Amino acid sequence: MTSGPLAGLKVLDLTSVVFGPLCTQVLGDQGADVIKIEAPEGDTTRYTGPARNKGMAALFLGLNRNKRSLVLDLKQQAAKDALWRLIDTADVIVHSIRPQAVERLGFAPDAVLARNPRIVYAALTGYGTGGAYEGKPAYDDVIQGQSGIAALMSQLAGEPRYAPMIMGDKTCGLVASQAITAALLARERTGKGQYVEVPMLETMAAFVLAEHLFGHTFAPPKGGIGYNRVLAPWRRPYKTKDGYIAMLVYTDAQWRRFWSLVGREELGQDPRFSTMSARADNIADVYRIAGECMLARTTEEWLKVLEKNEIPSAHVRSLEDLMTDEHLTSVGFFQRFTHPTEGEIRQPSPPARFGATPSSISRLQPRLGEHSREILAEAGLSPEEIERVII
Repeated sequence: MTSGPLAGLKVLDLTSVVFGPLCTQVLGDQGADVIKIEAPEGDTTRYTGPARNKGMAALFLGLNRNKRSLVLDLKQQAAKDALWRLIDTADVIVHSIRPQAVERLGFAPDAVLARNPRIVYAALTGYGTGGAYEGKPAYDDVIQGQSGIAALMSQLAGEPRYAPMIMGDKTCGLVASQAITAALLARERTGKGQYVEVPMLETMAAFVLAEHLFGHTFAPPKGGIGYNRVLAPWRRPYKTKDGYIAMLVYTDAQWRRFWSLVGREELGQDPRFSTMSARADNIADVYRIAGECMLARTTEEWLKVLEKNEIPSAHVRSLEDLMTDEHLTSVGFFQRFTHPTEGEIRQPSPPARFGATPSSISRLQPRLGEHSREILAEAGLSPEEIERVII
């Protein structure tokens, strides 16, 4: 039994890859009973990355805890009938199936909401309904290109590059989990479910433009598009005498203290650098000069003096370093479990903390179809009906 804030809610998860599974994993971490409904071949991430056993690869393990697995071949009528039975008692149905395909299967929003008016129906799509790209397939790399992320990287790398993580899918997954919980709150107030659409392109364009709309926030524009501080070539980890350091000098007072630390007190009075607005107009020079100054000391020397002067700074950590980071270790960030088939595994803890209804990892990642009979029986199917559904 789980104790999270969503305990008691049933989520039907017809998603795959990263976008949807991350969304539903968050809901599962927060206590929802997530039923992962997979085709007979299973989610493709079951076969992505290192694995001890077939169908239980690393990427799948990172995105599918706190779920039960049910295999349904929705090309078969018996499986469709079973899904309708599950819909009858579900609180949420979320899918990443293209609109044309879900319509052909018979599970379009209107049909599902007519059957269960209290359900929250969440469609995770590449592009919003009614747009020029509606119905087109979309993956993280494509969305990074379309949303401006790859072009932003070109200003630093000299050519378009993708961010070295599945940024679009993961960001959209978090937005989707929030949208679903908001719709659940609305249902508690009104008694009615609703259709929720989370399109990747629109989500990532809004995410990118939160700061990068910049001068084009105004009509007509007051300056260029793109936040110049984060696009400055010198905005990078600073090279020290023996390595690198992450540092952000931000306020007027911090900059005055920094210029004093590096023996350049006059720059604190320089009209180009004395105020936040002036620094924004001359940010390339600000970062360049600061970068040159950082070469004078070692990383550890800088960390001590910067902390004493209340200037935010930290080590530049590698992925390997995260495994032994002192803060992550002290808060118990990594948890170890003995998986019944995969042996010892490591999982990051759910990051959001709830004082009264804590999140938890209460169920480890399921084998393909592991809970099919259990879930179908809970839905009220007879043993004979279950046999017609089971592949």
